[in-house]
Amino acid sequence: MILRRLQRVRDDDGGVTVFVAVCVLALIGIIGVAVDGGSKMRATERADYIAGEAARAGGQAIDPADAINGTAIDVDPQAAAAAAQAYLSSAGATGTASVSGDSKTLNVMVTGSYDTKFLSVVGIGSLSVTGHGKAILLHGVTAPEGN
Repeated sequence: MILRRLQRVRDDDGGVTVFVAVCVLALIGIIGVAVDGGSKMRATERADYIAGEAARAGGQAIDPADAINGTAIDVDPQAAAAAAQAYLSSAGATGTASVSGDSKTLNVMVTGSYDTKFLSVVGIGSLSVTGHGKAILLHGVTAPEGN
């Protein structure tokens, strides 16, 4: 009788260990997704910031001939793209800069990647990151439409 009870107890040896191992692996996976997800969000915010600053830098490249005589304030497309690219280079980022057809808007897109810390264990070594920035040239004071 006592032998049967000991036999039954020994049949459960290691059952808790497997359960704990599975739970620990799941917990590490959840923590990994949270850490890498949060870090990717920070990398995206940084890309947006760099794109916005590059757009502002490019927006300063106005066409001086029209601006000085007061006829118009237009972005010099080549100078704006060059200024935005120079800012991207100084920030260590890669991206593109384009001026709209009416020369009033400069759009900058920054591309990059975030090297994962935890997700690389399951084969995801990096996540792509994209940031956007836009500068609109305004002359004088403007008011919202509809007032």
